[in-house]
Amino acid sequence: MNNLSLSSLKKLDHEDELLLTLSLSPTTPMDSTIPPFSFPLNLVIPPPLPPSPPPPPPTLLYGSDVNIEENIVESNVALVYDQMNEPSGARMRVGLTARTRKKSTPSLKEGESETITPPYPWATTKRAIVHTLDYLISNGITVISGEVQCKKCQQQYQIQYDLQEKFKEIATFILKTKSVMRDRAPIIWMNPNLPNCKYCNQNNCVKPIISERRSSINWLFLLLGQMIGCCKLDALKYFCMHTKNHRTGAKDRLVYLTYLELCKQLDPEGPFDR
Repeated sequence: MNNLSLSSLKKLDHEDELLLTLSLSPTTPMDSTIPPFSFPLNLVIPPPLPPSPPPPPPTLLYGSDVNIEENIVESNVALVYDQMNEPSGARMRVGLTARTRKKSTPSLKEGESETITPPYPWATTKRAIVHTLDYLISNGITVISGEVQCKKCQQQYQIQYDLQEKFKEIATFILKTKSVMRDRAPIIWMNPNLPNCKYCNQNNCVKPIISERRSSINWLFLLLGQMIGCCKLDALKYFCMHTKNHRTGAKDRLVYLTYLELCKQLDPEGPFDR
């Protein structure tokens, strides 16, 4: 047993010497030719995404369009019709490009003449034709009067309109809404708001007295009061015939043509072509 112990001790001593030798031996340097490991740097970078298109502009309704352009239209009309006292050559005009349209020749009844005695100071010697704004203002005609009657109390009296103020109001309305009228009179022209009676104080009840003699119809008064829609169909056809406008069709078309024609007579260079 002592022999085994002695041999075991010798074996352990030999192993210890071997370990000591290994621990004291110099370390083997790393091969400098082997490059250190690194991650690849040549990664493919995807191109940037194209920018998204801008959102479409909002769709505006007709009312919004009018509100946006309202100040421009009113300022243009004011520029034209606030300078009425200046000579016609000095006035600035705002309008649309005129289009040439074919006009029919009026047919007169036997014994009728194309020229008449003017029934009003603002009417000419031609049927259904009024003087221009230049002529009226230069001759001091700035107030237009007409006969009316109340549908309630039957009182008859006279109403007066300021020529420049009322015409500017109508011209502004036409410039704002002409593109959507489609050659048809709007409801406000077909069924106009009538004046209130100064005698019985009833509202919307005073109608114009329209002469049965068509050559004596007070067209300028009806225009300024926006009461052309009160005319019967035969009176509108008479007006369109003598102003060389197409006189067949529904009443809303004839009312529309009458408004534009009268505005054109007042201001021949204005934007009142169809």
